[in-house]
Amino acid sequence: MKNTKKIRVKSALPYIVFDIFMIIISYASASLPLLWIPLAPNTPTVFNTEKVLLALPFILALHIVVFIFTSTYRVLVDYFGFEDFIKLILIIIGINITIVLFLAIFSGYPQVQFIYKSSYISITVYEIILLPIPRILNRLIMYVKRQFKWGRSLGNRTLIIGAGYVGERVLKEIYKNKNLNNLPVAFLDDNKEKIGNKLMGIKVVGSLESIEEAILKYGIEEIIVAINHFPNEEIVKIANIAIKNNIQLKKFTGMEDVQDVKNEKVKISKVKIQDLLNRSEISLKDDSVNAFIKDEIVLVTGGGGSIGSELCRQISQLNPKQLVIFDIYENNAYDIQQELLRKFKKEGKVLDLKVIIGSVYNYERIKEVFETYRPTLVFHAAAYKHVPLMEDSAKEAVRSNVLGTYNVSSLANLYNVKKFVLVSSDKAVRSTNVMGATKRFAELVIQEQQSHCDKTKFSSVRFGNVLGSNGSVIPLFEKQIADGGPITVTHPEITRYFMTIPEAVGLILQCAVFAEGGEVFVLDMGEPVKIADLARKMISLSGLRPDIDIKVEFTGLRPGEKLYEELLVDVNNDDHHRTENKKIFIEKQRNIKLSELKLDTIAKSLEQMTNDDAKEFVASVVKTYTIKK
Repeated sequence: MKNTKKIRVKSALPYIVFDIFMIIISYASASLPLLWIPLAPNTPTVFNTEKVLLALPFILALHIVVFIFTSTYRVLVDYFGFEDFIKLILIIIGINITIVLFLAIFSGYPQVQFIYKSSYISITVYEIILLPIPRILNRLIMYVKRQFKWGRSLGNRTLIIGAGYVGERVLKEIYKNKNLNNLPVAFLDDNKEKIGNKLMGIKVVGSLESIEEAILKYGIEEIIVAINHFPNEEIVKIANIAIKNNIQLKKFTGMEDVQDVKNEKVKISKVKIQDLLNRSEISLKDDSVNAFIKDEIVLVTGGGGSIGSELCRQISQLNPKQLVIFDIYENNAYDIQQELLRKFKKEGKVLDLKVIIGSVYNYERIKEVFETYRPTLVFHAAAYKHVPLMEDSAKEAVRSNVLGTYNVSSLANLYNVKKFVLVSSDKAVRSTNVMGATKRFAELVIQEQQSHCDKTKFSSVRFGNVLGSNGSVIPLFEKQIADGGPITVTHPEITRYFMTIPEAVGLILQCAVFAEGGEVFVLDMGEPVKIADLARKMISLSGLRPDIDIKVEFTGLRPGEKLYEELLVDVNNDDHHRTENKKIFIEKQRNIKLSELKLDTIAKSLEQMTNDDAKEFVASVVKTYTIKK
């Protein structure tokens, strides 16, 4: 905070000096009659110069102090808007009225009367004309450059969609925020009454239907959607146009929550590939989920990961009695802990939150958690999920994904947990990699637990790739674009099914409500997405040209990687039947015996196994696992 204040004082100093000179000039000019301001007959316009010089230091000090306390100089580090101009006029008028009242109160003291009160009409007008000059100069330069199309050096030529209140706020933020590299040149709005008019000097040139015409006519380099709650299907339409023209696309996402309401900032974010998911999102039954979580003690293993942390976010909003986060990685656990505490403090709510560090394959550690907190619901998201890395660390995949799941599920059984939900993966289906095979192994562990448990209802939730999660292609592609490329894709034809993180977590919670014991829930993921197309869309949305500005290179399939993921749901398969939610299916499972899992064998001999031995062991249990040599 100290550094921020120093920067503001330093940047305001030239304006303070300018104000002093302009106030002096205003008082000196008060002796010159203003032709358009009629004065009373025989009213003198000159003043006592000697007394004015004595009073001037106090007058200057009054102006500067008032300007500082009314945050007038704080605005100067950014840009000067219309509201700021009106505010400055009112402050000037207020100061001069105060001085006139002072002179009136002390009218009986000749030594105090340094100027005729009528002179303040002239002084006020001069100050209103002179003081705003440096404040509006930058805006004036930008306007002239924009009119004469000299604007490319000032930032990306920007088209703003929406000329309403949000559009106005976005425009002000562009002018005030030096970190935004935008030059607004036109608005589009479907309100016909606005077309042809101007908003803060920027013309509304047409409706949304004329977006491509506006892009060509005004040399647009960036589009900002400034409409609150804009339908996602409309975002997709604009995004396709932006991708076609290699134009950056951003959108209004709300207001930043800052302490100083006057300096509240508009949040303008890039439109992410997640926003362009080519299928409808899952509809969830919120009431049933709310009732399911309310007043329960909920344990989330792997609670700091991508899925685990989102589980914690959503569960925390559903009034649990207590939320227990268990994770091996302290940094992630700390981040979600602080995020939740900040959010609840801001909302004036209380969250009973416990964060425990430990590993799920440490039986005694996880047992201590169950003994201390007695969870009633368990969401088991702790796992190793990176396919190529696990090919070289198969023993660790078995240790965490298989033995870890057995430890947590056994304890859930022992401590009479109501429901236990395993976060599984689409890669568990006919897997060609050890990560997916160990996730299928974990599903079998859950099946076996259910076979001899009456009180706990065990289930698994299986879904596809999650956009934006740790280890997914989206963060990787974003980093590669930021580095100037190339973007690396393993194969031109590789495809994947995708969903968003909140959607995946909503699915998990909904399936937990449906669970009656022993189910493997799977999701109808819609159409697969070609990864190369995904990469090119991300390049275009960054305002760059695929294969020209950013290359797309193909590196070959990685160990254990499939060209096409297995279809999670086959609606014609008798093994799948729908739930109440049309997108959620249940895959029929056979009964599993403990002897089939060979858990005693693996617990005793894992440390002596080689990487290949571990894979062979998993394949001996998971019959659908094909080891690729």
